[in-house]
Amino acid sequence: MKNLSHKHVWILAAPIIISNISVPLVGAVDTAVVGHLTRPDYIGAVALGAIIFSFLYWGFGFLRMGTTGFVARAYGAEDTEELSRITLRVLFLGVAIGLLIILLGHPLIRLALNWLQSEASVERLAESYSIIRIWSAPATLMIYVFTGIFIGLHNTRLAFVLQIVLNLTNIGLDLLFVPVLELGVQGVAWATLIAEYTAALTGIFLLRKRLAAAFATVKWSEIFAWQAIRELMKTNGDIFIRTLCLVFSFAFFTAQSAKMGTVVLAANTVLIHLQSIMAYGLDGFAHSAEALAGSAYGARDRARFSRAVKLTTLWSGLMAVAVSVAYWIFGSQIVSLFTDLDEVLLATNEYLPWMVLAPIIGFLSYQLDGIFIGTGFTKGMRNAMILSSVGYLLLVFWLQPIWGNHGLFLALSGFMVLRTLTLGAYYPSILRSIDRDNQ
Repeated sequence: MKNLSHKHVWILAAPIIISNISVPLVGAVDTAVVGHLTRPDYIGAVALGAIIFSFLYWGFGFLRMGTTGFVARAYGAEDTEELSRITLRVLFLGVAIGLLIILLGHPLIRLALNWLQSEASVERLAESYSIIRIWSAPATLMIYVFTGIFIGLHNTRLAFVLQIVLNLTNIGLDLLFVPVLELGVQGVAWATLIAEYTAALTGIFLLRKRLAAAFATVKWSEIFAWQAIRELMKTNGDIFIRTLCLVFSFAFFTAQSAKMGTVVLAANTVLIHLQSIMAYGLDGFAHSAEALAGSAYGARDRARFSRAVKLTTLWSGLMAVAVSVAYWIFGSQIVSLFTDLDEVLLATNEYLPWMVLAPIIGFLSYQLDGIFIGTGFTKGMRNAMILSSVGYLLLVFWLQPIWGNHGLFLALSGFMVLRTLTLGAYYPSILRSIDRDNQ
């Protein structure tokens, strides 16, 4: 792929954009099916339950991101044996962590609910949701691993298939369990659990030939070699800290929303779904950057690396403008799909302009994340996120007392700007590394 073109970017990005947009749509359907019930605390319960699993699962997002980087670099270096070792190593790690989450799930759920401090009725519903969903942990983390492998191999079509199976199953079961069978919040949890195990089995099927070859050729001593495990854990540790800071920042946003009352919590939950739709759309080009920049870095090809960065960032910026315009024109209509409660709609439309600005403010931070993950420069990404999170907390404590919920959204916008600035400061070190290796 010496002559990297716009077509190459879209071949990788399009399946990811489509499948990624379906991810927050699942959350949107989760919210919509309970948002049309009789009380706003159903929306709040699903929101708090989702935040809990953001901590439990998104914190282990390194199983997707780290895997993509390792696979992309091995793919660029044309090292098939290392690809097999990486595949088995991260799969075993994902299953092991998933089982550990199940063992520790109940105390972690209680701890999270105590920290979030919502109204008693919301907490009870959120706990019933979480106790069911905790059993999906091994399947969820396997999906992360499979997705990372497919993106790293430049085969985003398989990642697309995996996500579509997951999300369409989830949406279909949501519509069956809540409006038809009237299972309420528990029905949303059961729909997610069944969908995640269905997708995990799909991932095994899609990767069956590579898995069979890996088991046939790779020695167990190579899979669990200490040097390789140490490198994997170092990289994954950096990504874990980075992701934990990111998840904490959004969880803190939800916690601060809950302190302003159930209506504000419900309104902000709807708006964060719009933020997620935007983020997942832009992540399509960030994932392209992971695969293309990562493989170019593995091959130590400076020209192809720079070309990958420029093309993916150009299209990410254009996508950000398109999403922003769409939210400006159709935002109110989109919001009405989530709930028909008048007080929630009124509050949501008041703060909707922040979601119009969000794509323009945030797209560079997503692109830089993808570049750092693909090249394995996770230490810089970790440090940048720590600095940005500290700055975000300071902004919240400064701005929210002055401007209330508007101040909270302003602080969130500042967080995205800080991510871009801090990552940008570390970016030249990647270029210096490529140049140094080519000397």
